[in-house]
Amino acid sequence: MRRLPPHHVDVEIEVRYAETDQMGVVHHANYLVWFELARTRLCLEAGFHYAEIERRGLLLLVTGAELSYRAPARYGERVRAACWVERVGSRAVTFAYRIERGGELLATGSTEHVWVDAGTRRPVRFPAQLKGPFERFLPGA
Repeated sequence: MRRLPPHHVDVEIEVRYAETDQMGVVHHANYLVWFELARTRLCLEAGFHYAEIERRGLLLLVTGAELSYRAPARYGERVRAACWVERVGSRAVTFAYRIERGGELLATGSTEHVWVDAGTRRPVRFPAQLKGPFERFLPGA
């Protein structure tokens, strides 16, 4: 099993009944919601609540998502969503994720984002005041 990079964030999640199907298995779309919980925690731990980023007139637009399922999560279980920064570009950032239950890998994935001006919805360069704090979560940092 691939180890987590040293600089990552974890969010513990208790699987809610509303996140499951009739068999008590988590619906596949909820893993993306869990990715978002971990990503917003990473923003906070980088020093910027996502709402603060938006108040600065910036949005982190999702341009792609990848998700691979390994094992199901079920109602009532506790899972852990880990997130780190996989890549930082001039206008973009890629986050990577792992969902585990007690050390068992349930899912992996990534999301690609581009920084955009909230008013114009046009891409902008990675904001200098945010770049360093986000780069702390790169695997080699």
